[in-house]
This record gives sequence, C-alpha cells and structure tokens, in this order.
Amino acid sequence: MGISANQYGSIMEKYDRTRMKNQHILDKRTEAVHKEIPEIRELQNEIISLSFQQARYELLQPENIRHTESEYNKHMQALLKKKQQLLTEHGYPEDYLSPIYTCPDCHDTGYINTKPCHCLTKAQADFLYANANLSDILLEENFSTFSSDYYDDTAVDDNLSLTAKENIIKLKNICLDFIKHFDDSYDNLIFYGPTGVGKTFLTHCIAKDLLDTGHTVVYLTSLQLFDILEKGRFGKSDESDVIRQKTDHLIHSDLLIIDDLGTELTNNFTISELYHFIEERHLQKKSTILSTNLTFQELHDRYGERIFSRFTGYYNFCKIIGDDIRPLKRFRTHTPENI
Repeated sequence: MGISANQYGSIMEKYDRTRMKNQHILDKRTEAVHKEIPEIRELQNEIISLSFQQARYELLQPENIRHTESEYNKHMQALLKKKQQLLTEHGYPEDYLSPIYTCPDCHDTGYINTKPCHCLTKAQADFLYANANLSDILLEENFSTFSSDYYDDTAVDDNLSLTAKENIIKLKNICLDFIKHFDDSYDNLIFYGPTGVGKTFLTHCIAKDLLDTGHTVVYLTSLQLFDILEKGRFGKSDESDVIRQKTDHLIHSDLLIIDDLGTELTNNFTISELYHFIEERHLQKKSTILSTNLTFQELHDRYGERIFSRFTGYYNFCKIIGDDIRPLKRFRTHTPENI
C-alpha cells in the first residue's frame, strides 16, 4: 500500500515550501548585493540577455547551433567568472548568488530524473513512522537489539517441549518469515503470554522492518484503539470527519498492531467493534498482529465464540513463555561495566 495519494501530496507540498523559502533567501541576497555592487546587476542582465539570445538562435537557426553554442559557452563562462571575482573581491563566497538547494542532488524536487531521490525516500519513511504511532522506541527495540540471552535455557515447558530461550528464537524466526513473505502472502499473528516476556518487543521488531521497506504500519494499544472507535460512535459531530479518517487509515493500513488486547473495558460495543475490524481486514487481506496477556482459554471466555473462532481461523498463535525479563534488562544495563 505505502503512502496514500493525499499523504504523498502533503510531502510534495513541503518540497514546494522548501523551494519557495530558498528562493526567498536568494532574492534577498541578490537585492542586497545588487545594491552594494551595481556592476554585478549589469553582469546579471548581460547573462540573462545572452541566454535569451542563444535560445532564439536555437529556435530560429538550428543549422548553426554548433557554432553559436561554442561562442555562447565562451561568453557565458567569461561573464560568470567576472561575477565570481566581484563577489570574492567584496568578501562574498563566489557561489553566494547561486541557486540554494536543501538537497543538492534533486534540487528540492524529490526526483533525480524519474527516480525518487534519497531525500524523498527518507521523507516518506519519516511520514510512515510518524503515522505509525511509533517513534524513538524502534531505535531501541528492533531485531538488531534482540537478544535471547535474557531467557532461561534450562527448564523445558511441558506443552511446547522447548525452553524459554529455544521458544523465543523460534518465534523470532517466525517473525522474520512473516516479514519476508509479507507482500506475497497473507498472515496474522497473536503473541500471548505473561507480562514482560517480550510480546511488545517482537511487534516493534516487525513494525520497524516493514516501515523501513515503505509499508504503512499502525501501532495502537487496545485502549487507544477503542478510545478512537468510541469517539467515532459517541463523540461530537464536528470530530466525526477526523475520526472517520483515522478509522479508515486503521482499516486500510498494510499492518495493524493492537497491543495489550484485553486491557480495555470489555462490553458489547468493544466486542462488536473488534469483530468488525477483524472481519474488515480479513476481507481485504490486510495483516493484523495482536498481543495479549490473556491465555488461550481467557481469550475465548472474554470475547466469546464468534470472535474466538476468527482468532483460531485467521491467526497463528505464538505463545511466549518464561519470566519477566525487564528487571534483568535493567540490571544488565546498569551494571558497572555498562555505565
């Protein structure tokens, strides 16, 4: 999906504003220099006149283009050199009156020939990050900072026949496979397990990799999601358009992550809205990731058979086992050798 046409338009408007700002700076410089050094104004008028003259020759006498172009280049270089000398003699850099570009590679257009410039790619990525509801956290929580060393490698879980460390390594590989095949297959994940075992961390890892490849990702806690939906249903009428746009973005984003499912107040409204989101995104083959502290049975008891059947039919369950690793992370971060 990537960014929408409206989002692309917003980015290109920033390019327009950048060009206008830089042109305004150049106009101010030119005005001041022409006032201080009138000879440069005269040179600039000669340069403009020479350019128009050459353009006219090319249009009216194309058969003589080779000769006129050679003479034009010699004359133009002499004028530009004189202009640069005057600038440096008066204490200005020789390029002081040259066009100003924030990005010298694409000249603030966003494109080099027909290919997106690196600055446009970054602008799109920044836009996606901002709209994902994720910021600096992804600098800390991603696959490059992932470590299985926080997990126990001695006790084997009876149900999984794996240690906590073996299990988290297995789940990391599931996440990497999810990312690898994101564009050519449809999949959904539910991370479930006790508090502090790394459920949210894994969702952040997936979010960063997909954002970095230009996908739209929206991350919301369960409380944030249902707050938006409640305002859409029961909020003020003057907020309805904004809420509708947010809801539309949630439904159509490439990946929707709902963290801490089960912390919201569960009632008929939340259950109905959750069912609607699950069905809408499934029909559009848009992937969703859920994380929850609830057990398999608690999910069934809390949301009922209708939603639970969607969970089991549409989602791959990924159980994370082990103890809360957050105290261990804090301890290792603040040990003397790490300070």
